[in-house]
Amino acid sequence: MKRLLELLGLLALVQGVLGLLHEFTHWHVGLVQRLGFLDGYGIYASVALLVLAFALFAAAESRKSG
Repeated sequence: MKRLLELLGLLALVQGVLGLLHEFTHWHVGLVQRLGFLDGYGIYASVALLVLAFALFAAAESRKSG
């Protein structure tokens, strides 16, 4: 379970960073910019993904290894 939380946290972190990168540089990277219902809310969605990533990392850290 710890590995799964870490993996999901890593994916959320990468997508959050790529979403912010897209918003500020207009590179076409990441998943956030491809979702139509998030149009106009890309920065908020990316920051939410970053917060989710840190929460998942904290939850993984609180779990016992194994």
